[in-house]
Amino acid sequence: ECKPEELNLDDFDNLDNNQYIVTCQYTYRAGATEKRPDLVLLVNGFPLVIIEAKTPVRQAVSWVDGAIQIHDDYEKTIPELFACNVFSVASEGKELRYGSIRMPIELWGPWRMDDEAPTANLVALKQAIATLLQPATILDILANYTLFATDKKKRRLKVVCRYQQYDAGNKILQRVIAGHPKKGLIWHFQGSGKSLLMVFTAQKLRMAPQLRNPTVLIVVDRIDLDAQISSTFHASDIPNLEKANTREEL
Repeated sequence: ECKPEELNLDDFDNLDNNQYIVTCQYTYRAGATEKRPDLVLLVNGFPLVIIEAKTPVRQAVSWVDGAIQIHDDYEKTIPELFACNVFSVASEGKELRYGSIRMPIELWGPWRMDDEAPTANLVALKQAIATLLQPATILDILANYTLFATDKKKRRLKVVCRYQQYDAGNKILQRVIAGHPKKGLIWHFQGSGKSLLMVFTAQKLRMAPQLRNPTVLIVVDRIDLDAQISSTFHASDIPNLEKANTREEL
């Protein structure tokens, strides 16, 4: 017999305490419907990542075909399989893209830890597989880089980080824990997700046990950015927010 508070489904601190399984042709039945995703990554029996792999030798076939199969077939016919899904992956053996459940296919993104590396060669694919699909990354995204946000159409959407948000957020945390250097600069282009980077990073800083629940200040240099950042945090249901509108409040 165990009490609810003693039940630990995934151990995020001691990764060796978890069981990791990679399956081929994972059979899943929902009523009369049966589907077989190409690959499923399970942690302690929970299917956290679904991978659809297509042939690399046909010019007309790409990762998009795998993404369509996940998005238009599996997510609709066996939605139960995605109850604990972190993200899904599609590849034709040359490129890799990943996305969260119900994410439009045009928003599925690449994964790379080297901004200079091209996204469409075997070296980049091998690097993406090795860094994205390792247990530490999957569980880190599950614990710290996943959120649910409400869009302008009042839809509740699941959001997972892009590779640049994951890399930047972890480097910020490492620098804060180390205590040096005190300054830093991250350059991001327009549309790269700077607002969500702040949300992910603030949440991870607040949850880091070494920092003992710190106060995180988000400072912007334009009024329009203030509204944008505030709406992103509120849409993500981030708790304990305080907005300073005047010097006195700050």
